[in-house]
Amino acid sequence: MCSHRCFLILIFFLASHSSVTSRNLPKTSVTTSTILNVADSIDKTKGPTSFQLNQQEEQSYYHSSTSFTLQLHSRASVRGTEHTDYNSLTLARLHRDTARVKSLMSRLNQAINNISKPHLKHTMHTTEQEEIEAPLISGTTQGSGEYFTRVGIGNPAREVYMVLDTGSDVNWLQCAPCAECYHQTEPIFEPTSSSSYTTLPCDAPQCKALEASQCRNDTCLYEVSYGDGSFTVGDFATETFTIGSTSVDNVAVGCGHRNEGLFVGAAGLLGLGGGLLALPSQLDTTSFSYCLVDRDSDSSSTVEFGTDLPSDAVVAPLLRNHLLDTFYYVGLAGISVGGEMLDVPATAFEMDESGGGGVIIDSGTAVTRLQTRVYDSLRDAFVRGTTDLERAAGGVAMFDTCYDLSSKTTIEVPAVAFHFSGGNVLALPAKNYMIPVDTVGTFCLAFAPTASSLAIIGNVQQQGTRVGFDLANSLIGFSTNKC
Repeated sequence: MCSHRCFLILIFFLASHSSVTSRNLPKTSVTTSTILNVADSIDKTKGPTSFQLNQQEEQSYYHSSTSFTLQLHSRASVRGTEHTDYNSLTLARLHRDTARVKSLMSRLNQAINNISKPHLKHTMHTTEQEEIEAPLISGTTQGSGEYFTRVGIGNPAREVYMVLDTGSDVNWLQCAPCAECYHQTEPIFEPTSSSSYTTLPCDAPQCKALEASQCRNDTCLYEVSYGDGSFTVGDFATETFTIGSTSVDNVAVGCGHRNEGLFVGAAGLLGLGGGLLALPSQLDTTSFSYCLVDRDSDSSSTVEFGTDLPSDAVVAPLLRNHLLDTFYYVGLAGISVGGEMLDVPATAFEMDESGGGGVIIDSGTAVTRLQTRVYDSLRDAFVRGTTDLERAAGGVAMFDTCYDLSSKTTIEVPAVAFHFSGGNVLALPAKNYMIPVDTVGTFCLAFAPTASSLAIIGNVQQQGTRVGFDLANSLIGFSTNKC
């Protein structure tokens, strides 16, 4: 009789223990709440629409302990903005972000379904490894969610702003003669004015590495389409890039004579993806890092090549998709809200055998996208922890959870943290997920659902954190307050 009762008690204990430990947090301690400085966040919304042109600082330099780099202000402070109020700026950002995510999903779906792009859709009318740094600034006031870096192109070098993009491999910029080009705030690059510009022949390895190319008069033509209707077409060439004080010869770059899309003011794009044509691969570097400044800031930071992860970095596994080497996947095991793990299976964050699913970290996406069931769980947990806050009527674009904080100076909100495979935890600052959408105190939870199986950690959640990619050891490091 006792043995039977003891057996039942043992089974109950084991079952109960298993159900509890499966939702327990890793050994790393996690806070349950954090403070949001509402007044400070609202004050920053008044800056982007009032930044004025400041060209005097554009050409200044400074010397760091490891290399020379450009000292620059944000694109907003250098170029100003066409938006007269913060709400319209927010809506423009979110519209651009939706197009960005559509582009990434399209790219992945093409790879999974083995859809090739052998022909151009849009016709065209007539070193040794060392630490290299370049400035990194916020470009959100131009209506986009990307960040921009300042680099020199050609010989003699002409400095231009280029979008920084970990979701792309091909470097490109608009070139004269320009059959169709979007508006950029600087003169179009003139390849004939550079002594180091050389078009690539069709049999060049760089040409063969392109996803979409064509041959004309033994000259390699390239095309990059971004899924949202944006594209660039032109000659594929090699050119000298000047990054900080370091010149790098023979960098493969697209010289776009026909370009269309929402690149908004930038001269082109700097690809930091994992492919062969991306800048890290062309620099033959085994590591790089960037730190994204506050989206409403006029300060600057850097993107650095050849630097080690800081010793205090929160480290996570860097994973790759065998079907698409561009994206950087991170080993995410779960998410906690208010110190409690979300009740979602670990498979919600894993890549499947077909190459679908998983979590990528992306500099070009603004708002983190989560599978709908994961997002719903996160949102519901957050709402349960904010019952003392006044909800705003309705949502804003993709945000469905907003609050009226107009009467608040500071508030306490549930802590949100990413839990990586291996047990390391990255706690997000409150300002990285409770963001203002106007100047009168409306704040929204800055996560969004996606019907896709692919999740994306966006730049709003990354801001203020140096994100390092140790390519040699397949690690991603997150270091707070190291901008």
